[in-house]
Amino acid sequence: MDAEDTFASYVRDRTAALSRIAYLLTGDAHLAEDLVQETLLGVAGRWRRIAAGGDPDAYVRRALYHQHISRWRRGRRRPELVHEPADRPLSDPTATIADGLTLRRALARLAPGQRAVLVLRFYEDRTESEIAELLGCRVGTVKSQTRDALARLRRYAPELVELDFSQAEVGR
Repeated sequence: MDAEDTFASYVRDRTAALSRIAYLLTGDAHLAEDLVQETLLGVAGRWRRIAAGGDPDAYVRRALYHQHISRWRRGRRRPELVHEPADRPLSDPTATIADGLTLRRALARLAPGQRAVLVLRFYEDRTESEIAELLGCRVGTVKSQTRDALARLRRYAPELVELDFSQAEVGR
C-alpha cells in the first residue's frame, strides 16, 4: 500500500471521529467541517513521514487542535450564536438532548484554548501531561485553563453543575 492509499484509508476511517472533535471545538458543524478539511490538507503532503512515525492519529489530532487555535489567533470572527425562538417547541423534548444543547451553548462561549483543554480532558479522557504535550504548553497552563473554563461554564450555565453528561448528546 502506498502513501496515497494509506492516507485515503485514514481519511475514510477517521473523518467522523475528527469531525466530532472539531465540532466540540468550534460549536458549528460547518466550521468543524472546514477545520477537519484544512487539517487533513495540511498533513496530506507529509503523510509518508507521519505514517512512518507509527501513530498518525495522534499527530493529526494534535494538528487539528493547533489549526483551531491558529484560526482563532489569526482573528477570524467567531460566529454569532442563533438562539431558538422561545415560542417554538423542540422536536425532541427529551432531557438528554436539552442538556446537550445547553452544554454546546456554554462551550461555544469559552475561548478556543479553554474549549480545547476541556474537550481533550473530558471528551477524550486525556491526562494533564498528555494535553500539555498535545497543545505545546506547560501542565500548569492546562490546569489553570481547565479551572478557568469550568468556572466559566458554571457561570454561563449553572444548571449543568448537577448533570451527568456521560449520556448527553454533544455531537456524537
